[in-house]
Amino acid sequence: MSLSKWVVDASHSSVDFTIRHMMIAKVKGTFHEFNASIEADPADLTTANIEFNVALSSIDTRNADRDNHLRTGDFFDIEQFPTLSFKSTSISKTDDGEYDVTGDLTLHGLTRKETFTVTYEGSGKDPWGNEKVGFSGKGAIKRSEFGLTYNAALETGGVLIGDEVKFTIEIEASKQA
Repeated sequence: MSLSKWVVDASHSSVDFTIRHMMIAKVKGTFHEFNASIEADPADLTTANIEFNVALSSIDTRNADRDNHLRTGDFFDIEQFPTLSFKSTSISKTDDGEYDVTGDLTLHGLTRKETFTVTYEGSGKDPWGNEKVGFSGKGAIKRSEFGLTYNAALETGGVLIGDEVKFTIEIEASKQA
């Protein structure tokens, strides 16, 4: 099969994250605004070209004060760095429908190679005849490697905010005509 262009259906897709809080719990959040440019043969992602962009201003942790703080210079500094972006550079098949997608992730003005595991969930036609495809992805980054080092020491030891941020991505996309 040849490469086809796919458009992300944002109403059936999500970009979520989890980070440790006070070394005893996890805080979950989501980004509501994102887009992707995908050229792929869904049955074989090894030749795909994937670009993904997340509007950091769309962060939602279900706490407006925290979300507003995350948008400031203490964290994302969205005035200067409004977007998290990822561009694939290599994709390797690890199992049937399973891939390691490596690429350049840019956050807070810094770019690093990161790898996410991606699962091809399947394809089909919706009731209107549109060809759809589904993917799940997960991975983790260290926020300190992107200059996001704001933190506070805890009286009991440890720190307020963990360094590792785990991402979970669910994508449903439509084949572009």
